[in-house]
Amino acid sequence: MSLNADKNWQQLPLPDAEVYYVPAFFSQQESCHYFAQLQEQVAWQQEHISMFGKKLPMPRLTAWYGDKGYTYSGLYNQPQPWLPVLQELKHKLEEQTGKPYNSVLLNFYRNGSDSMGWHADNEPELGQHPAIASLSFGGTRRFGFRHRYKKELQNHYLTLQHGSLLLMQGSTQHFWQHSIPKTATAVEPRINLTFRYVHERA
Repeated sequence: MSLNADKNWQQLPLPDAEVYYVPAFFSQQESCHYFAQLQEQVAWQQEHISMFGKKLPMPRLTAWYGDKGYTYSGLYNQPQPWLPVLQELKHKLEEQTGKPYNSVLLNFYRNGSDSMGWHADNEPELGQHPAIASLSFGGTRRFGFRHRYKKELQNHYLTLQHGSLLLMQGSTQHFWQHSIPKTATAVEPRINLTFRYVHERA
């Protein structure tokens, strides 16, 4: 299935990847509506991870919803049942991207100190060529890509806008890592949703 031509899909100039960006996937009014609903309705959690022999709080709040559980950063995420707002967003994405999604990870970046380190969404449960549809609501944040093998390539950065969609598919997760770096600049809170399809473990 292919991308719906209704949207202004901008393909990023990344070798060994297939990444598309739509700055205004939702209108300003729709984006503010979704941000308010998600902030209020999602069961946000403060998870902890083990680093250097210590349990440290993740630098963001998280939540996992969908049909399947999922393990990342050493944490198993028990799925919570779909909220109507999440189902609505899922259906809109499936219609526009031509891809199915059965789970979503939500991250709440409360300020510039909240961040996400370099990583790839390449867990076996996501399949050979996973499609990750990433929606952003709220404050704009800088999003980075770096190639896992070709160190001569410069890192690529873009600013994720309120109501934007970033779609990573094909071989992207095999060759590239991505991150949300900390910033000393004053930024508004941001909610990010990454929809994906989780398969049964073999």
